[in-house]
Amino acid sequence: MRIVFMGSPEFSVPVLDALVSGGHDIACVYCQPPRPAGRGKKDRPTPVHARAAELGLPVRHPASLKSGEEQAKFAALEADVAVVVAYGLILPQAVLDAPRHGCLNIHASLLPRWRGAAPIHRAIMAGDAETGICIMQMEAGLDTGPVLLRRATPIGAEETTGELHDRLSKIGAKAIAEALANLPNLAPEPQPEEGVTYASKIDKAEAAIDWTLPAEEVSRLIRGLAPFPGAWTTVEGERIKLLGATLVAGEGPAGTTLDDAFTVACGSGALRVTRAQRAGKGAQDAGTFLRGNPIPADTQLGG
Repeated sequence: MRIVFMGSPEFSVPVLDALVSGGHDIACVYCQPPRPAGRGKKDRPTPVHARAAELGLPVRHPASLKSGEEQAKFAALEADVAVVVAYGLILPQAVLDAPRHGCLNIHASLLPRWRGAAPIHRAIMAGDAETGICIMQMEAGLDTGPVLLRRATPIGAEETTGELHDRLSKIGAKAIAEALANLPNLAPEPQPEEGVTYASKIDKAEAAIDWTLPAEEVSRLIRGLAPFPGAWTTVEGERIKLLGATLVAGEGPAGTTLDDAFTVACGSGALRVTRAQRAGKGAQDAGTFLRGNPIPADTQLGG
């Protein structure tokens, strides 16, 4: 099929690779414009832009698709379908209508649960037992279109957003390949009105750990915000990001370490930190972290 691919972050790259390896004709790749990054603040292309350049594919990165000129350029590609995954721009109706089969979105949740910007983070933070991928026919509303295909997967008890992100990216690549191969036979399934939730963008203000909460909630926060932006606490006034945790038995004053292995008491129950990061340093597993930064029992962690 002749496809316009629209995506920007690392999550989208396996999907682009799958479309290319599947023999589809990629008419053009759309992504977010390069933006300043790194210490030198030089413009850096998105992961999709970089991968498309490696593959020799034409790339466009307009700041907006609202103008008639940009919409005409898009329509002139005469695509059979547009595949959209974490693109980052709202698609006007003229763009949605331009491809022969419309625009298909790869969404990282089991719609209608977790419509919106941060479905992977929110699923873990809410304690969902499963999540998945939906191939959705796009319409003007926010993730409201009918679903053509869905694939569910359980969320691991200690899985982080980063780990689930990578799994769902691969599942999405397989799902869109399957959907495109069977497109004429897929019946659009309208989303039910019940069960709608919205995955609002992660606010850094959510990242401070409240140790008075139950251990299960604190663990979900730590895993849901790993690797970015990273849930944090303080140890003797120094801010430390906590990037992995497992539930363990234990009781004590909330926020107090119960041993020298980074076991922390919560409002009820306890957890053991499995991965941590100091400011300006790389993330480390807890054993390595503690060898350089010992935290003895009875240390009070801040928020």
